[in-house]
Amino acid sequence: QEEKKQLTLKVEELERKLETTSAQNIEFLQVIAKREESIHQCQLRLEEKTRECSSLARQLEMAIEDAKKQVEQTRERAKSRERAAQSKILDLETQLSRNKTELNQLRRSKDDAERRYESHVQDLKDRLEQSESTNRSMQNYVQFLKSSYANVF
Repeated sequence: QEEKKQLTLKVEELERKLETTSAQNIEFLQVIAKREESIHQCQLRLEEKTRECSSLARQLEMAIEDAKKQVEQTRERAKSRERAAQSKILDLETQLSRNKTELNQLRRSKDDAERRYESHVQDLKDRLEQSESTNRSMQNYVQFLKSSYANVF
């Protein structure tokens, strides 16, 4: 009976231990279940963030591509403007050269005209002087004739 009692006590103790262990197992299972749920939620958030990152990466690539296109378009416009400016500069330089040539021709023509005018003025002065001299001579001659006729008559 003593052995039975000890065995019964042992069985009861083992049953208590079994219950404690079972309770601990249930607690561990609950903790594990909560952790698995937490892991599952984290995986879902990770997948969502991964999709969001992929979307942002695509948007970034598109923005970079758009920026490259805009830079290229801006470069092309700048090159076009530069070519137009160079063309305009060449046209203006050509026009300036023509204007300088024309100005030089006009100066030469003016100088020639001034020389011809001065020459013509000098000729006219000479002719006027000659004419005045002739006039004086004739007046002197007329005066001489008057005085001669007056002496004769």
